[in-house]
Amino acid sequence: MAESVTVSNTSQLDFFLKLDQKGAVIAEYVWIDSSNGTRSKCKTLKKKPQSVKDLSEWNFDGSSTEQAPGDNSDVYLRPVAMYPDPFRGGDNILVMCECYMSDGKPNKYNFRHDAAELMAQYASEEYWFGLEQEYTMLDAAGWPYGWPKGGFPAPQGPYYCGNGTGKVYGRDIVEAHYKACLYCGIEISGTNAEVMPAQWEFQVGPCEGIALGDQLWMSRFLLYRVAEKFGVKITFHPKPIPGDWNGAGLHTNVSSKSMRADGGLKAIEAAMDNLGKRHSDHMKIYGEGNEARMTGQHETASYDKFTWGVANRGASCRINRACQDEGKGYFEDRRPASNADPYQITGAIVETLSGKMKGVDVLKHVEGTDTQKLEMDIVQSKP
Repeated sequence: MAESVTVSNTSQLDFFLKLDQKGAVIAEYVWIDSSNGTRSKCKTLKKKPQSVKDLSEWNFDGSSTEQAPGDNSDVYLRPVAMYPDPFRGGDNILVMCECYMSDGKPNKYNFRHDAAELMAQYASEEYWFGLEQEYTMLDAAGWPYGWPKGGFPAPQGPYYCGNGTGKVYGRDIVEAHYKACLYCGIEISGTNAEVMPAQWEFQVGPCEGIALGDQLWMSRFLLYRVAEKFGVKITFHPKPIPGDWNGAGLHTNVSSKSMRADGGLKAIEAAMDNLGKRHSDHMKIYGEGNEARMTGQHETASYDKFTWGVANRGASCRINRACQDEGKGYFEDRRPASNADPYQITGAIVETLSGKMKGVDVLKHVEGTDTQKLEMDIVQSKP
C-alpha cells in the first residue's frame, strides 16, 4: 500500500493564518454524528460573541451524516458551549453543539439533551466527573503508529509511562493536543503513555454536571484535528489489536456532595449496590465492542458480572484506598470503553444513583440508535 501524503503543510498554512481578518470572527460549529465521531463546519461572524447565547442556531444536511432521512434532511445545530480556537487563534472560536430536528425534538443521536435534564434535576447533589480517555494512534494503513509494518513490537512491559525511542510513539501529537486543550480552557488534568505501544491516555476533569461531556467531546475533536496535521489516525476502539495487548477504556471517576461529606463512604457503597442492580443496562451504553476488552484480563473485569473492591483494578468499580481510609471521596467505574459517549455514561450514572426523571430515560433513549459505520475497515495481514 502506498504511503499517505495527506499531511498538512503547516509552514505554508502559517502564512495565511497570520492574515488580518478585518474584524471578522470564524466560528467552527462542532457536533456528534451517527458514527460516534465529530463533524464540523465554519461560519463568519461580524463580531466576537461574548457568550454562547450570542451564537445563532445553524443547520446541516443530516442525510449525509446518517442522522436524518433525505426527505427531511435538515438537522439544526444549537450551540451549548464555546472555546477559543487553538488552530486559528485570535478571536476565532470553536462551538460545541446539540442536534435537533425541524419539529424541535432532539435528534435521535443527541444524547446530551436527556443527560442535561437529569443534571439540572439533581444539581443539588453536585456531581463531579473525571474521565480517563484512552486512545490508539494508527498509521495511514490502519496499523498502530510506530509498529513494524505487518509485525509486532516487543511484548508489553516497557511502554506504560515510558520514555525514549522504541518505548513511546507519537509524543509530539500528545504534546500538541495537551497544549491545544489548555488553550481552549478544557479541564485536562494530565496525560500518559499507556500499556500498549501507540496507546495513550489523557484525563479531563473534575467537571461538574454536563460540562464534563461538553469538554470531553471537544477534547476528542481537538485530538482528531491535531492528528490530522501529522497524518495520523486516531481510534477509540476498545480492542484495536486482539491477543495479549491491553484494550482502551474510558474509566469514569464519580463523586457527589454526599460522597465528599464526612462519612461519605456509605454513599459510595450504596452507589455500588445501585450500579450492580443495573449492570446489564449500563453495559448497553458503555461502548460498542466492549465485550472484546472486558475479558477479566488486562486490568478489566468480566463483561457479564458486576464486582467492586478497594484498590482492585480487576473489578467493575474501584474505590481508591485513600478514600476508604478517609471515609469519603469518589469511586471509579472501570467498565466504559474508550468509544463510549460521555453524555450517556454520566447521564446513566446520575439516573441510576439519584433516580429517574419523568419524560427522561437515558438508557431507553439508546434503543434504535445503532452506531452507523461510516469508515472503511483496512484489513492488515499478521505474521
